[in-house]
Amino acid sequence: MQVAYFKMHGAGNKILVVDQRENNLPPPDPSRLRELGNELTGPGFDQLMWVGRPEDPQHAANYRVFNADGSEVRQCGNGVRCVARILAADPGHPTRFTLESPAGPVSARVDDELVSVSMGRPEFEPDRIPFVADARSDRYTLDLDGQALEICVVSMGNPHCVLEVPDVRTAPVVELGPIIEHHARFPERCNVGFMKIVDSANIDLRVYERGVGETLACGTGACAAVVSGQALERLGERVTVRLPGGELVVSWRGGTETVWLTGNAELISKGTIDL
Repeated sequence: MQVAYFKMHGAGNKILVVDQRENNLPPPDPSRLRELGNELTGPGFDQLMWVGRPEDPQHAANYRVFNADGSEVRQCGNGVRCVARILAADPGHPTRFTLESPAGPVSARVDDELVSVSMGRPEFEPDRIPFVADARSDRYTLDLDGQALEICVVSMGNPHCVLEVPDVRTAPVVELGPIIEHHARFPERCNVGFMKIVDSANIDLRVYERGVGETLACGTGACAAVVSGQALERLGERVTVRLPGGELVVSWRGGTETVWLTGNAELISKGTIDL
């Protein structure tokens, strides 16, 4: 069966959106997802957003998220902005609506140039990230074969480790990213962010994504970096995040407030895949 897709990007993060609200087909198995995610054997993507009918009709749709290695994850900030852009393009569809996600309800606001989505509350409790630690802390020490790294750890629907670096251009993303992703203290692996704090309203960031590798942007990674800096009282409520693929804006008022992520969501191409 041929199924239509939209290939998009958010700040350079390659997203494949498959809208199955009408047919409600199940997603492909992991081996087929790996073929589709590889640009040599499919359209290629960092994440695939499989959109279906909502269980609760008050929501516009639900979605599931798959990485290029075939693994399923709970959230993708750049991906949900792309989904929102596609849904809002339907004639008569509102530009303010909510979506069902594996990480909980997501609110979306679609404007002419930018899309804003609510990413939920950050989770700092180690057992809910999950991260192996005796107690919650703003910072942890991670041992890498005798090298001690100071890290922040948070979940934005998926686990994130954030390291502060003096310069993202020379940060050891390729060397340390996969080692930290698979570290024993992260039972479900993790995304690894390398952050430079420029000032209280700006950071530079590179992210090694779980199940993908380094990408041009990571929406939940941007949120994780900002809330980590805010927890250390070094960042303000609204922060511009400069990533290799573009800029995102993260806003959080702290406490039980939700984190908002704002950025572009642009169409690259359309096509079909054979299931």
